[in-house]
Amino acid sequence: MKKIFCILLVACAMMSCVTSRKVNYMQEPGKHKIPAYADTLDFEEYKIRPNDRLYIYVYSLDEKIMKMYNAGTGSTSRAQMQQQMMSGGGRTTSELYTYLVDKEGNIDFPTLGKINVLGLTTRETKHKMEEELSSLLKEIPGYSTISVEVNILQRTFSLIGVKSGQFPIRKEKLTIFEALAEMGNLQTYSDRSRVKIIRDINGETTIREFDLRSKDIINSEFYYIEPNDIIYVRELTGKAFGLTSAGAVVGVVATTLSFGVFVYTIVATGINHVKKHSGSSTSNQTSE
Repeated sequence: MKKIFCILLVACAMMSCVTSRKVNYMQEPGKHKIPAYADTLDFEEYKIRPNDRLYIYVYSLDEKIMKMYNAGTGSTSRAQMQQQMMSGGGRTTSELYTYLVDKEGNIDFPTLGKINVLGLTTRETKHKMEEELSSLLKEIPGYSTISVEVNILQRTFSLIGVKSGQFPIRKEKLTIFEALAEMGNLQTYSDRSRVKIIRDINGETTIREFDLRSKDIINSEFYYIEPNDIIYVRELTGKAFGLTSAGAVVGVVATTLSFGVFVYTIVATGINHVKKHSGSSTSNQTSE
């Protein structure tokens, strides 16, 4: 019984240990049931959607035009805007000097009225704004060429599950591994084999699942994070009994064995005492 108990204990401890194959990234597909992904990587620039908030700044050699279109966005305010674009925050201030895309995809811009930007990239919106403004302002005496800067504010992604939070997207092409670095990596007990991304695609909410440990992910649709993505990572099964190192396994096994031997000794002593007492009683009854 002691041998069977020891074997079962060691087996359970090893099964609950969090091994490197459960947490390491860039593993070769096929090994340890790591899936392979088709080469579907095709990065597309983000296209403006309803409820996006655009920061638009007009450049011109004419100070009157600059003041007219950039009212309230002087050098200090503009610096604050750029900081907010990098951090993904500053909602209260940014709302004062930015343009909300309505449900039809329009923004309401001074002198131009409603302009539809739905489905356009920021570069396409920039060119459209420059064309619209140039067409309007070229009739003004002394007109000088203008340039428009367009950025999307509050670009973020969210993480839920074993670790939750909302994080800013600080660059145009943010990869899944850069996103992990941004949020401080996943916890040891995070299940990297079944990561889900909730993503809006053409107005439809989709859920995609992938194995974050696979090397093939760098060529897949999961490699780049898009604004408003929600990443869901659940806990590994049996976290409560999980062990993170061989040393921990040995320690648990040794402690449990010691406790088992202690319990076994007490039980065996009790049984022997009962047998001895029972034997003495039987001998006395026989002699009588």
